[in-house]
Amino acid sequence: MTSTNAHAGRAAVEPSRVRAPLASDVVKATAEKHGVCVRPFTMEVGDTETGELRYIPVPCGSTVESVCLPCARKAKALRQAQCREGWHLDSEPEIASKAPTEDHTELLTFRADLVAAYRDRVEHEDQAEAEYLREEIRTVDAELRQLGMRGRLPAVDLPEKRAVKRSTRRRQDAPNLPRRKVAKTTVGMEYAGKFRPSMFVTLTCDSYGPVRGDGAPVDPASYDYRRAARDAVHFSALVDRWWQNLRRVVGWDAQYFATVEPQKRAAPHLHTAIRGSISHEVIRQVTDATYHQVWWPNHDRIVYADRKPVWDGDRRAFVDPDTREPLTAWDDAVEDLEAPAHVVTFGRQVHSKGILGGTEEAGRHIGYLTKYLTKSTGEVVVAESRRQEDHHERLHAELSVTPCSPRCAVWLLYGIQPKGANGKTTPGHCKGRAHRRTTLGLPGRRVLVSRKWSGKTLGDHKADRKAFVARALAAVGIVKPAPDKEKQVWRKVEPGDTHVPPRDHLVMHAISERITWKAEYDRALLAAQGPPGGVETSAIPEAA
Repeated sequence: MTSTNAHAGRAAVEPSRVRAPLASDVVKATAEKHGVCVRPFTMEVGDTETGELRYIPVPCGSTVESVCLPCARKAKALRQAQCREGWHLDSEPEIASKAPTEDHTELLTFRADLVAAYRDRVEHEDQAEAEYLREEIRTVDAELRQLGMRGRLPAVDLPEKRAVKRSTRRRQDAPNLPRRKVAKTTVGMEYAGKFRPSMFVTLTCDSYGPVRGDGAPVDPASYDYRRAARDAVHFSALVDRWWQNLRRVVGWDAQYFATVEPQKRAAPHLHTAIRGSISHEVIRQVTDATYHQVWWPNHDRIVYADRKPVWDGDRRAFVDPDTREPLTAWDDAVEDLEAPAHVVTFGRQVHSKGILGGTEEAGRHIGYLTKYLTKSTGEVVVAESRRQEDHHERLHAELSVTPCSPRCAVWLLYGIQPKGANGKTTPGHCKGRAHRRTTLGLPGRRVLVSRKWSGKTLGDHKADRKAFVARALAAVGIVKPAPDKEKQVWRKVEPGDTHVPPRDHLVMHAISERITWKAEYDRALLAAQGPPGGVETSAIPEAA
């Protein structure tokens, strides 16, 4: 072959090599095909008896498909199982809190001593020692959480002022609601001796102006962006008030599984499954009468637009850049409020429907509830036209100057010093989700599940699925011995550790294990002449 022909041959091959997939992309596609995490983090596992060290790929646990498709699908399957199991329960879920252990009481005793020492140092103005003790208290709190403790611990600092109590009298412009004593039962009524229907409800925000089919306002100049932004920030509080009102009206502890998603106009709306049957009229009545008052300082006019407040280290407060006078503290600003800064209500569109358990319709609505759980908020709120893009930009501009909490740095633009402000606080810059362009004010919690929904956590549901697979394998003589955790020491590897295998190697090993487990599980299903009704084959144990 002449050199000219060889050169022509190489030229013909090179374009195809450029278009060939990368090896890492092939590994990722194979992992996704077999349901293996594509971006695991590595843990070192040591055996205290033999001294053996192994490196285990631990799934990332992402709930977003664009980050890790297999983990997101597993998380969605768990949520669907959780929704299905709790929606049409015919008996009360058993929830028994564990008794505090000796470790709990010893840590809390140590914490009490630390808090007493901290307050003594604060009283004697020993800031260095007080900060050291405060860090120790944080460490103890973290250990208590790791031991498994719910609820809030007593605050370290004593309150300087008593909390302001607001009147609980209903607003004159809101209709009254009947009120009953809420019974502890969570299961709905049974009809005709066998039917126990439950509800599917959709709630939306109020109207802020006419919109087109794509969600963009007909007249952006008259669209109420300020109210839209504030409603989005406080939507979760409004939803909490709706649950409270519903329970008081129906007289029993109604349980729910709900998801919050954006509409085309980028306003949040709620889809919820409620256990038990409730009349459509009651749902409409509760929705019309539900509101949430935001007892915050007035924030209609920005005080510091061009010039920003500055931090005074001696006073430990933000001051006016010209007069050097300290800004109004949060507690002082809310003490003498005579009217709420904002009132949130639901819109007129309320959809409610009765659903029977075990029907095709119930399965379809569970799929609808969990439809967008594998997408980030930014992937759901996507502008498909120039009008939508302008609409999102104007809404984000309003959200960027809307305070999201009493600790929000945006308060400094209105001349209010927020709670917890310090020298690192940047006026007008808050990292809260409400101010992000990708979320447009939507709340951080996409799934809302009441505590007595199924009586189980997501970890419990995951353990149930693994236990089912273990029983199916044991039925055909395949027993997977559980490792002795007391003989194992787990450690997260440090970056740059030369002993750690490359990620692709760990992923390929996990793929091989997954294929083996799948073959064993298929064998168990064939031995049982097919899986029981409603069981999903995605219940195979994860690689970690």
